[in-house]
Amino acid sequence: MRRLDLHVKDGEAYETAMRAIRAAEPIDYVVIPLEQQDRRYVSVFLRDGTRQTLVDNLQACLEDERDWRISIVPIEATVPDLPEDTDLKKHRASQRKMALREEIYQDVTTDAKLDRDFLIFVVLSTIVAAIGLHSNSVAGVIGAMVIAPLLGPILGFSLGAALGDRKLLFGAARTLAIGISLALVCAILISFVIPVDYTSRELMSRAEVRLDGVALAIAAGAAAALSLTRGANATLVGVMVAAALLPPGAAVGLFLGSGEFALASRAALLLSLNVASLILSALVVFRLRDIRPRTWLERKGADRAVAINMGLSVLLLVFAIVLIVVLDLGAAVSIG
Repeated sequence: MRRLDLHVKDGEAYETAMRAIRAAEPIDYVVIPLEQQDRRYVSVFLRDGTRQTLVDNLQACLEDERDWRISIVPIEATVPDLPEDTDLKKHRASQRKMALREEIYQDVTTDAKLDRDFLIFVVLSTIVAAIGLHSNSVAGVIGAMVIAPLLGPILGFSLGAALGDRKLLFGAARTLAIGISLALVCAILISFVIPVDYTSRELMSRAEVRLDGVALAIAAGAAAALSLTRGANATLVGVMVAAALLPPGAAVGLFLGSGEFALASRAALLLSLNVASLILSALVVFRLRDIRPRTWLERKGADRAVAINMGLSVLLLVFAIVLIVVLDLGAAVSIG
């Protein structure tokens, strides 16, 4: 449930906006008088399932105007209860848990931003993860996944592709690349200080590239995107995403620092596979949830971006899966 507030100049644009508001059949709306005589402030209480359509229509009729603003305010509850036709209520039930495109974009853009806090959290989480891997501490690895800030850039990249937003797409890719690179450098430096323990199961398991790891990454990316589109808190899902990225990334750095390039290459393959799986599954969920640009022209660019990113992710996944199967067959033959 949301309240939409519109601040606009008086005149033809205001009249057009009011026609769009009335067409949306809101629960209620009120035009609030302002001290500025040439301004209008409209507060609209919206029914579930009509929010995105009204926001898009208002943007379409006001995009050539100047000095206007739309604000979306969440409503936790209202009294008395709202009577509604049963059939209409069922029809809107599927859209009830959908967050607005603008809300999703705002959340993702904030979390995908490269700033000092992001870099600090990457360093701290890598230190915790490297120590946990070295000491075979499950608690340490889980703790590192809790504080790792890698969910934002993954969702930012996928949402940027879904919307055809090049700024978000490349910005999130930059944040993710710098985050992973910083984690690798930190892990390499740690390997110079603490001798790597190759008897640690937590560490050596990150050099095992298996199909169940692909399933985990796909499920994590899909769950993260689904939580975001429902307007739910994705913090816990972010732990799953970090599980697919941070431990393998830290393992790559530890192996590289200790000169174990074969193990480092396997951990790097696992990391690459997980990144592709996360992006692909999140992108698929965004498309299934109909997260698209507002205008037809923007949608053409978004469709192209989605096709390219899906194609590259699928190619990488297929290559990695074939490689996993070949390695498993080779291991089985050598054992036999």
